[in-house]
Amino acid sequence: MNKTILTSTFSAAILTVFMACQKANDNAMPPSFVPAPAAQPVVYAFESTPFWQDEFDNAGAPDPKNWDYDTGGNGWGNKELQNYTRNAKNARVENGKLIIEAHNENSASNNYSSARLITKNKRDWTYGKFEIRAKLPQGIGTWPAVWMLATNQTYGTSYWPDNGEIDIMEHVGFDPTRVHGNIHTKAFNHSINTNKGNNVIVPTALTDFHVYTTEWTPESIKILVDDKDYFTFKRDGGWQVWPFDKPFYLIMNIAVGGEWGGQKGVDNTIFPQRMEVDYVRVYALKK
Repeated sequence: MNKTILTSTFSAAILTVFMACQKANDNAMPPSFVPAPAAQPVVYAFESTPFWQDEFDNAGAPDPKNWDYDTGGNGWGNKELQNYTRNAKNARVENGKLIIEAHNENSASNNYSSARLITKNKRDWTYGKFEIRAKLPQGIGTWPAVWMLATNQTYGTSYWPDNGEIDIMEHVGFDPTRVHGNIHTKAFNHSINTNKGNNVIVPTALTDFHVYTTEWTPESIKILVDDKDYFTFKRDGGWQVWPFDKPFYLIMNIAVGGEWGGQKGVDNTIFPQRMEVDYVRVYALKK
């Protein structure tokens, strides 16, 4: 009887020691295990010199290697009043500046003429820093813009807004000292009152040149005036939120009237009105 008790007691003690050792081994890290360092956020930067630019040094028509025209007077989806042409009176280079000029005149079936220059299929970019130094037109009814659209329809069933829009600079003449920066996507656009953007006061926008900039990376779009950022849109979702991973092209134009530019009507005494562009410079994202 005593031998049996001693044997059982000894066996139980061995089992307890074994289980304690096993638990200790389960909790211990292998001797060679080193925790992986925490992932660091990517910091994006741009090259210090442009890889593409137009300084508008040659008088005459805008350089056809860089620029094409959107033409027509169909309202452009915003009930705009101008007819866009290829005429020199509406778009030309003189005295080292690109001139985009709107006139109050019969043009096709419209009462105003203007120009809308584009780089589509000539200069298209995915990511980069875009600088445009410009002086804006003035007067109620003007609606100048420097902006970007997708080169191709990649996402969704509608080209716009599914494939995105980047508004580097928009201005409406009835609010003369304020400039706007916006983005539009399927999820965020003005037609459903969800567009994202901001605005900033630029007291001399109509009398002095200012540098309008966007910094576009795989993670964000930042909009600036004279190196001061006032709006950032961050990547946070699928293509409905962020379609900005495909090529885009640049657009520069003056619209007349329209759903936004014409909210206070059009003052016909102000014409002609011009937007002057000193340069366009594009900086590559650093590798």
